[in-house]
Amino acid sequence: MNAFVVDLKNQPGQLAKVAEALASAGINITGFAGATCGETGRVALMTDDEVATRRALTEGEWKFQPLELVTASLADKPGTLAEVTRTLAQAGLNIEAALPIGMVGTNIHVAFATNDPAKAREVLERQAIGAER
Repeated sequence: MNAFVVDLKNQPGQLAKVAEALASAGINITGFAGATCGETGRVALMTDDEVATRRALTEGEWKFQPLELVTASLADKPGTLAEVTRTLAQAGLNIEAALPIGMVGTNIHVAFATNDPAKAREVLERQAIGAER
């Protein structure tokens, strides 16, 4: 599973343009998170069709980066996000994006994009934090 991290200007309507382009191509956005800082922003998108998403973003001339996601199941209680992010940091992994993707029972599923997905998967599995592909 991949996320697409799209660079945007910090201006009204920028996210709408991306969402409209994907909708016009029949692509469903299944998850997203975004933020701005100063003049720019980024949105991380998950969709139901990665090939079509890549094509739509390319045709729309957006600068984007596809990133492989690794998921973890975290208990819904204080400190679990701190624990998993510290574990990844101590392994030398940089988190490029994090997206909540749902809940199962009392656990929150989070998808992490890191600079080394294979190592992140290994670290999370070794720590029994519930890494999934």
